[in-house]
Amino acid sequence: MKLTILGCYAATPRTITNPTAQVLEIKNRMFLIDCGEGTQVQLRKNKIKFSRIEHIFISHLHGDHFYGLVGLISTFMLLNRVSDLHVYGPKGIKEVILLQLRLSGSFTGYNLYFHELESTESEVIYEDEKVIVKTIPLKHRVYTNGFLFQEKNKERKLDINTILNYNIEQCYYQKIKNGGDITLDDGTVIPNAQLTFDPEPEKSYAFCSDTVYDETIVPYLKNVSVLYHESTFLETEAHLAGKTMHTTAKQAAAIAKLANAGQLVMGHYSTRYESIAHFKEEAQTIFPHILLADDGKSFEF
Repeated sequence: MKLTILGCYAATPRTITNPTAQVLEIKNRMFLIDCGEGTQVQLRKNKIKFSRIEHIFISHLHGDHFYGLVGLISTFMLLNRVSDLHVYGPKGIKEVILLQLRLSGSFTGYNLYFHELESTESEVIYEDEKVIVKTIPLKHRVYTNGFLFQEKNKERKLDINTILNYNIEQCYYQKIKNGGDITLDDGTVIPNAQLTFDPEPEKSYAFCSDTVYDETIVPYLKNVSVLYHESTFLETEAHLAGKTMHTTAKQAAAIAKLANAGQLVMGHYSTRYESIAHFKEEAQTIFPHILLADDGKSFEF
């Protein structure tokens, strides 16, 4: 599982920082999460192939999270894209994107599908044979969702030496990987546990930005491998967190601790601070496993 941070700062783009956008690669799937201004430039800088992006998830309709979307959609057209593109986001995203395309005389030469979200409960919004994506209801100034990406149950690993000792034919390997027992020619049943090893635990990634501190999301995050949680403010500006419905570094760490997350990645920093190092310093007083997002940084898990 690989996470590439294209932008992770709050509010406005600057010459040295970019608003929220990130790419998650999981089980050979590539997902774009949020699409602030400059996202397509950051994609190029980080050498991410545009053609691999088939699903875009937009958390909410504040500009620093989706103002780059119509430009990216238009660029896909200029690059002669033919594969389908799916956009998941709050109700209204279809209207605002199609209006911009229509008034600018633009179009897409590929199928563009919008999956508009309205529910305040967690729901499955994407699923295939390897990955499932669910919403995480967040509390912000407008309707907002986080997203939980989960690997599906992996196949069991073959104990090839044991399998060869029983002279089991290769045509049965997939059945064994899927958890099936094997019956030999003499009627002996070999339990799957004797033929396989447990797979590695499924990885998961939760994206939570933007939100006020809210412990009600913890059940959705339990034991998540990696949690990205916004940490807009330091404690010196904690009074602004509640007012603007954002979170402090310590509050983000508290959520990670309650959820028993494997790692906490922090981002969505206010640009008022000269150094993001202080976010880690404050958060580590609550939760030890902290990674600081920054534009252009990648993490592999």
